[in-house]
Amino acid sequence: MIQVSHLSKIYNTGDVETVALDDVTFSVQKGEFVAIMGPSGSGKSTLMHILGALDLPTKGSYMLDGENVSNVADDDLADIRNRKIGFIFQAFNLLPRTTTMKNVMLPMVYAGIPKSERMKRAQKYLEMVGLGHRLYHLSNQLSGGQQQRVAIARGLAMNPAILLADEPTGNIASSQAAEIMAIFQKLNDEGHTIIMITHEQDIAIHARRIIHIRDGKISKDEINRKQKRIQEQ
Repeated sequence: MIQVSHLSKIYNTGDVETVALDDVTFSVQKGEFVAIMGPSGSGKSTLMHILGALDLPTKGSYMLDGENVSNVADDDLADIRNRKIGFIFQAFNLLPRTTTMKNVMLPMVYAGIPKSERMKRAQKYLEMVGLGHRLYHLSNQLSGGQQQRVAIARGLAMNPAILLADEPTGNIASSQAAEIMAIFQKLNDEGHTIIMITHEQDIAIHARRIIHIRDGKISKDEINRKQKRIQEQ
């Protein structure tokens, strides 16, 4: 599903060169649930931007679902984002005075999907995340955990190749965070490929594989043995 090969990202500010990513190589198979974990300044946010087709690498290649995302025009990046990637952000990024249904339908509007199909999919995914009783509530009437559920439903709306979650529990209470992670694990059980960026160990352990990044390099890439045992039971 994903192949990252010798990826580097270098920022130049005047005479100062900053290496955010340094020769990063890894792959993600279809159906994996991977956490990319690292402290502030480790390079994980830069990597997330490249994986999400929000930025391009300075060197190396990035293949997503058979497409080369390493060196394409901005219009093509936007198209890849809409077709291939479902985003879930820490800040939810919902329209506050808009219903949950309309928030979930938004990416489908941009893609030109007919209204009847948009409504069908939106209801399906909102029910999937446990919000079938909140279809017409405004997003600013929901708790933080419920807003993140709406964001997950929106991320699923285009049937993406991957779900890319950036610190998805950063703005919600710990009890709600556990519920959100349970939803991710259920989606993964159903075959969805999930990549989650986090700096929190207690969140990363919900994934089945953890890639540790530090100073722009992968320091460790390990199978989460705890989740592996649960999966095998």
